[in-house]
Amino acid sequence: MWAARLAAHCLLLAAATAPLPARAAGESESQPPAAEAPAWSGAVSAYLNLPRSSDAYVTGIAIANRGALHLEARSNYEGKNAYSFFAGYNLAAGETVRFEVTPILGVVTGSTHSVVPGFEATVTGRYADAYIEFEYVPNAEPSGYTYAWTELAFRPVGWLRIGLAGQRTRAYENGRDLQRGVFAQVKGKRVSGAVYWFNPTSHEQIVVISAAISF
Repeated sequence: MWAARLAAHCLLLAAATAPLPARAAGESESQPPAAEAPAWSGAVSAYLNLPRSSDAYVTGIAIANRGALHLEARSNYEGKNAYSFFAGYNLAAGETVRFEVTPILGVVTGSTHSVVPGFEATVTGRYADAYIEFEYVPNAEPSGYTYAWTELAFRPVGWLRIGLAGQRTRAYENGRDLQRGVFAQVKGKRVSGAVYWFNPTSHEQIVVISAAISF
């Protein structure tokens, strides 16, 4: 009888002093790793506008993204001496064909004062892509006006884009709301440059030279 009691006491003592299983010990002692905050990315670009019928000027665009957050500032975009600021939300889907759209809402000040809704969208395939910037300025004189920039590009190699471009703007003093043309762009890892030639067969020709740095 005493031997059975001694054996039972030994078993209880061994159970009380035995180490916890590795998994249970890990669960009680360690915390799950904290999620890393998304990094900032973006670009700064300048467009030298050389219209044949009016003075040259520079359009500037600065973009910053962090996760879904999109921030953007533009100068001389809606018109000369106009300055606009936007916030938006980045959305994306697809792999073989990639769809990206960013609804934006902002304000423009300077030569024009208005609240400005709009969007930016890109469709990217293996060798081609399409891009559009669109915004509506309801207080633009003499009435509300739609501004847009579009590109339809072919990429024969990874560093080269060539294609068609168009923009709807009142910044040029040539009597045309819609400018149509062609462009070529060379892209590096962080730096890119492009030349746009609008209205190439008319007397209202416009050359735009752009340079951009991304981060």
